[in-house]
Amino acid sequence: RNPAGRTGLSGRGLLGRWGPNHAADPVVTRWKRDGSGNKVAHPVTGKNILQFIAIKRKDCGEWAIPGGMVDPGEKISATLKREFQEEALNSLQKSPEEKAELEKQLDKLFSQEHFVVYRGYVDDPRNTDNAWMETEAVNYHDETGETMDNLPLEAGDDAGVVKWVDITEKLQLYASHSYFLKLVTEKRGAHWSEDPGPGCLE
Repeated sequence: RNPAGRTGLSGRGLLGRWGPNHAADPVVTRWKRDGSGNKVAHPVTGKNILQFIAIKRKDCGEWAIPGGMVDPGEKISATLKREFQEEALNSLQKSPEEKAELEKQLDKLFSQEHFVVYRGYVDDPRNTDNAWMETEAVNYHDETGETMDNLPLEAGDDAGVVKWVDITEKLQLYASHSYFLKLVTEKRGAHWSEDPGPGCLE
């Protein structure tokens, strides 16, 4: 039964299996840079702005992290890479040669230092009392920006559009994706909010 309580929906709903349905969300980031290659800081907070690769979902039109479901027996690390290739690089439509080239570039990115942003239950519109989503969100950060420069972004599979998007709290994203991005900005000391929060009254 759903660990977060009752949803008012019974059965599996739109989800593939009873109980937890496992997903993987690769958060691929780089620093926003100007024409000269310098990092761009936010004018209010002075913190550098992070960008992430976002897809616009075909099903609901919302911007999201290019993740997807873990196949039975698949390692999470494999899912993260596969989903990113399918949704952000349109790998399903590529020739074997093009695929091999993408694979080589991606290995560089996915073998760099990364961290698990979040692991566990997620609030998802598809959750029911008997089936729910759990995800592992992992941040792969291209510090110099050089690895990702060579990758041709192209929407594929469930994605309508794919592009680099500046991370701020103003983003309206699918499900819990904004929360994952906030955790990434905290970890990397990047810009998130213009509002200084309580405790700064004159």
